[in-house]
Amino acid sequence: MPTRKSPDGRPQIAQVKPVAAIAGGEFVIQGKGFARTDRPRVTIGDVAAPVVIGSDSLVIARVPEGAAAGELVVASGNQLSEAWACDIGIPIADSLHPVANPAVDAFGNIYSTFSGSRGQKVAVAVYKIDLNYNMKPFINEMMNATGLAFDREGLLYVSSRHDGIVYQVTPNGNASIFVEGMGVATGLAFDVDGSLYVGDRQGTIFKISPGRQIFVFATLEPSIAAYHFALGPEGYLYVTGPTTSSFDCVHRISRTGEVEVFYRGLGRPQGMAFDAENRLYVAGSLGGRRGVVRINPNREAELFLSGPGIVGLAFTPSRSLVVATTNGLYRADAGIKGRPLF
Repeated sequence: MPTRKSPDGRPQIAQVKPVAAIAGGEFVIQGKGFARTDRPRVTIGDVAAPVVIGSDSLVIARVPEGAAAGELVVASGNQLSEAWACDIGIPIADSLHPVANPAVDAFGNIYSTFSGSRGQKVAVAVYKIDLNYNMKPFINEMMNATGLAFDREGLLYVSSRHDGIVYQVTPNGNASIFVEGMGVATGLAFDVDGSLYVGDRQGTIFKISPGRQIFVFATLEPSIAAYHFALGPEGYLYVTGPTTSSFDCVHRISRTGEVEVFYRGLGRPQGMAFDAENRLYVAGSLGGRRGVVRINPNREAELFLSGPGIVGLAFTPSRSLVVATTNGLYRADAGIKGRPLF
C-alpha cells in the first residue's frame, strides 16, 4: 500500500505489518515524522495502544484488550497521521482450553475443546459456538479432548490424548468409540478418500481406512506437545510437532508415506489450515514474533496475524479466520476462503 500523503508536519504511515492482530499482538508501523516533537502515541479506534518501540520512522504498538477492527493513527505532539485500516480479531468465546485447531461445520458452527491437564476430568469436553456466538456444551463425558475433525458426512471426530481413543460424534452430541489404541492421540485429518489420519505424539502417524483398518502411515520424531495436521494440495499430509527448538519445521508426507521437510524456521508450530490459494497458515512464531504465519506455495513465509498463545485456527464459510488461543477464540474478518476439505 502506498505512503499516505499528508501535510508537512504530520506523521506519515507508509506500511503496517502484519495485516491482522488479536489482543496482545503487535503492529510494526513504518513511515516518517513519528517523533518530531515527542514520543509517538498510537490509537486503534478510540483505544490507546501501548508503544513498545518508538522512533521517528518505526513504531511497534501492542494491541490492547478492547480494541476492535478500526483505524490505526500515530500521533506526535498535536499532529495526527492519516488513519490506516487494520484488522483486529474480536473475542467470540472464552473460558475454553483449546490445544489444537477448532473445527467448523458446513453451516459455520464452531467447535472447540476444554481439554484440561493430563487426566483432568472436566464438566464439558467440547463446546459448540453457533452463528450468533452463543456457546453451549456439546460433549460432556470425555477425558482430555484434543484433536477435532469433520468427515464428509458431517460427523465430528475427537481424539483423546488420555486414553488413545478417537470418538465419532453425531450432530446431537452422542459419542461412540471409532478406533482405539492410538497412543497419545492428538492430531486428526481426513483425506479425500475418507481415510482418517491420527497422530500419536510419541512418533507414529496412523491411517485408518473407511473400513476401520489401521495402518502405520509414517513415523516422525516425538513431540513434547502434539502432532497437528492439515491436508494440502496433491494429497500431502502436513504435520507440525512442536519441540523445544525455536527452529522447528513443517513436514509433509506424500500419499505413499514419504516424509520431507516443507518449511523450517518456526518457533513452536502448532495448528494449521490452508486457504483456497494453497497458502498454509500455521500457529507459531517467525523471527521471534508470535501469531499466525502464512507460507505460500513457493515456501516463503510472513507473519499474517500477530498474537500470543495461539494454538490453532480454522476458516469459516463466511471467509473469517477463527483463531484459538490457550483460553478462547477470536474471529478475524480476513476475507479469505479456506481450502475445501473434501
